[in-house]
Amino acid sequence: MRKLLGAAGWLTAGVGIGVGALAGFTAWTLNGPRRPWPNYTFTPFELDVPFDDVAFTAPDGVPLAGWWLDRPDSPIVVICAHGHRGNKSDMLGIGSGLWRAGHSVLLFDFRGNGDSGDGPQSLAHHEQRDLSAAVDLVRERRPDARIAVVSFSMGASTAILTAADDHRIEALVADSPFATLSDVVAAGYRRHRLPSEPLIPVADLANRLRYGYAFAEVRPLDRIGAISPRPLLLLHGADDRVIPYSHALQLAEAAAPGPVEFVTFDGVDHCGGYFEDRGGYIDLVADFLHRSLGAPAAP
Repeated sequence: MRKLLGAAGWLTAGVGIGVGALAGFTAWTLNGPRRPWPNYTFTPFELDVPFDDVAFTAPDGVPLAGWWLDRPDSPIVVICAHGHRGNKSDMLGIGSGLWRAGHSVLLFDFRGNGDSGDGPQSLAHHEQRDLSAAVDLVRERRPDARIAVVSFSMGASTAILTAADDHRIEALVADSPFATLSDVVAAGYRRHRLPSEPLIPVADLANRLRYGYAFAEVRPLDRIGAISPRPLLLLHGADDRVIPYSHALQLAEAAAPGPVEFVTFDGVDHCGGYFEDRGGYIDLVADFLHRSLGAPAAP
């Protein structure tokens, strides 16, 4: 019996260590700095789009970098927000497309990515400061412009949380946002055939102890209703394996009865709507911006 109890104790300890290791790895995956090397990316130069390099600073002092694609006569500036571990070059397709449609466009790197400096990273928590700083930059350069945000994945969740409090953002396009951080982490565990319990509570604890914020602080589902009456275009692929389509359904319901347009891309995976029909996607977003904020400048 003593041997059995001893073996059970070792097994319990092993399970506890494994759960703790997975939880710590989860927190690091969400927040830990990782930069690709070498950091070679395309720029607007390759697309024959004139641009200026811009530098600005987040409220907590993190230096940020971006590209300004200018239409001096446009009454609208569109800020494009990339996803987790992405960078501004990921936004060249939609960014250049909206510039050709007549809008000024700001593409920028969230902290710890691309040409921006290092700082505390997260999944849509600290990044809200970066998006607010991008809005500040637009206000400085174009005080009278109307501001829209076009955003993807983590950037879309960040944009929902930021726009809920920042009414300078007058229209929002959110492609593939998550509804709550805890649920998207749980979806990741399920994707790898791991039980979300007890991993989620332990990962949340590791996240709070190491990175300073709780999963419960990142819940776009609770804040999306505050965007109303400003227009919102919500986009999601029905076959999204990273952020399940159910997140979009929850967000669309929580955003009602505000002016919400909800477009589903059938048979499409995470953030895949653009790649299914690049021209059609740009036209969809440009038409939404036109109806929401007015005509752009003549291309």
